[in-house]
Amino acid sequence: MTNTDSAAPPFARLTPDGILNAMESVGYSCDGRLLTLNSYENRVYQFGTDEGVMRVAKFYRPLRWSRESLLEEHDFVRELAEADLPVVPPLAHPNGQTLHEFDGFYFAVFPRQGGYAPELDQPSILRRMGRLIGRLHAIGSLSNYQFRPTLDLASFGEEPRDYLLEHDFIPLELRQPWLEVVEQALDGIRKCYDRAGDLRLPRLHGDCYAGNILWTEEGPHLVDFDDSRMGPAVQDLWMLLTGDREEMKARIPHLLEGYETFHEFDPRELNLIEALRTLRLIHYSAWIARRWTDPAFPVAFPWFESPRYWQDRIHELREQVLAMQTPWFAV
Repeated sequence: MTNTDSAAPPFARLTPDGILNAMESVGYSCDGRLLTLNSYENRVYQFGTDEGVMRVAKFYRPLRWSRESLLEEHDFVRELAEADLPVVPPLAHPNGQTLHEFDGFYFAVFPRQGGYAPELDQPSILRRMGRLIGRLHAIGSLSNYQFRPTLDLASFGEEPRDYLLEHDFIPLELRQPWLEVVEQALDGIRKCYDRAGDLRLPRLHGDCYAGNILWTEEGPHLVDFDDSRMGPAVQDLWMLLTGDREEMKARIPHLLEGYETFHEFDPRELNLIEALRTLRLIHYSAWIARRWTDPAFPVAFPWFESPRYWQDRIHELREQVLAMQTPWFAV
């Protein structure tokens, strides 16, 4: 993955006219309708065509992914779609291309997919989601990514820690307490991985939470594979668990019952649930920091530079250090 740091706002040149011109450059006759959809990482728009069909255009954040890694994502989603999984692959241009470039931006066009968030406290919903993720991982295990990184302690824990320290985002008076608890958290993560042992690392969705699931009368549809990478299978499962710890523990069997219909699950991976949650928390702060020159981020996260934000993160990580010391199951 390339560095995303840049002094210039990454999407400053992406104007409404530029968006429509980009669509027309790949053969879409636009009727002028353009609606901005919610996305911080990329820029996503719904646009209308002269045929009356609504499409979705995603403009990828410059410098985040290489062309090769974006094409790997597209190929994986297409592979899933060809196996009849309910995913939303990018549309191919008549020349077969799914990834396009216009004025320095990579972009792709998708069908518009409706739906609503699933009720993840329902056992039947969890079993169905488990079946879907099991099918996804069965296909994801058939080959490896060559250009996309693996979700691991180095990329989601150590590197984000170093970035935040090197760029002085943490208030001086909280720097040492934050660093101490991060080091304790990273040590706890290592122990969780030691308990889990050597694991298979399939290609994942990578960010499988309720916001990336659209439920319809036909069932769930997975969208937004932007964070797809290789990693532990449980990464695509733990974010589907809601409620307190006891409620989540009670819901895991429903999820795994569906999952193991299509793919074997190694129970040792349950040791990684709190470790992966902790990595996500550390990575999240660095994710905001890396995007701080994007004008959308100070507006969306005005509390990020406040001491209170970092005090809360210290408290949060202390709780995670304790959580990682208590295994979910005897596995």
